[in-house]
Amino acid sequence: MTKDSWLSLVREDALEPDLPICDPHHHLWDYPDSMSLDAFPAFTRTFRRYLLPEIVADTSSGHNVVSTVFVECNSMYSRIGPRELRHVGETEFVNGIAAQSASGQYGKTEVAAGIVSFADLRLGSAVGEVLDAHMAASRRFRGTRFSTNFDTTGFVESRVKVPELLSDPKFREGFAELGKRGLSFDSWIYYTQLGQLAGLARAFPKTTIILDHIGGPIGVGPYAGRKREVTAEWKRGIAELATLPNIAIKLGGLGMAMMGFGWSERAKPPDSDDLASAMEPYLTWCVEKFGPQRCMFESNFPVDREAYSYVVLWNAFKKFSRSYSASERAALFHDTAVRVYRLQR
Repeated sequence: MTKDSWLSLVREDALEPDLPICDPHHHLWDYPDSMSLDAFPAFTRTFRRYLLPEIVADTSSGHNVVSTVFVECNSMYSRIGPRELRHVGETEFVNGIAAQSASGQYGKTEVAAGIVSFADLRLGSAVGEVLDAHMAASRRFRGTRFSTNFDTTGFVESRVKVPELLSDPKFREGFAELGKRGLSFDSWIYYTQLGQLAGLARAFPKTTIILDHIGGPIGVGPYAGRKREVTAEWKRGIAELATLPNIAIKLGGLGMAMMGFGWSERAKPPDSDDLASAMEPYLTWCVEKFGPQRCMFESNFPVDREAYSYVVLWNAFKKFSRSYSASERAALFHDTAVRVYRLQR
């Protein structure tokens, strides 16, 4: 059974189809059939292509997704030019897709209204040239993501080899270049590293930091039998980060295998009631601590498409948030993302 066939086993109509949504976290990539993906995560082998037709199929499946933000995924780096500038190819690639979308010929969603790409902050102040090149490549460029997730057990992916890179002087020298340009920083780390991010935020109080995927509470391998301990440590880390006003948080990413829910291994995918129930303890804690004005629901597609469909995910968010006021829900679904990523026209 293909992944699409499996996802089709659970079909739902979109709830509250007029509620405006800004999806602040998705990817775009194209891996040709001739390209070996043995060294890549399983989801890239499942979804080799996620370009404008694919994301439009998701965003136009019933919910009122008015805009999106692209987040880096090592896609379409240039093969020519200085190595440190090759990452700008990703911004150029996504800006082309955004321009297609802005033509209005591909539906109502403004795809990639904001672009978050990679820049190697370990270059120190020299990364300023890279950031300037990203900004020149697209008026939609809003900031950078440097995934510094590191796991001591080796059971889940470590993007870096330095466990405390966020404290590294050279990294921080590069980080300072973001603030000089009014750019934001997306952070993908695990729950064990939340304290490090707090230290970075305190050192740069005027730079906006967005924590991705609720801060990565791992639920597989050696962590699977320690859920109470993991959750307690995660809660402490989230509570500390919430005291720092320059941090916002994305509510999503729970479909990733490392979160430990095992949805992609089931005979049929979860429905929105299943998702809302499973996500509730995590989402509630984040909203209670950060407040709706610093929280934003995210899809993390197509990565999370391994576990559920776009319609089902946003239905789950809508069911979870029913007890919130209209203004709070507007923030969670749209306004926080638009403000944080400066998407106002």
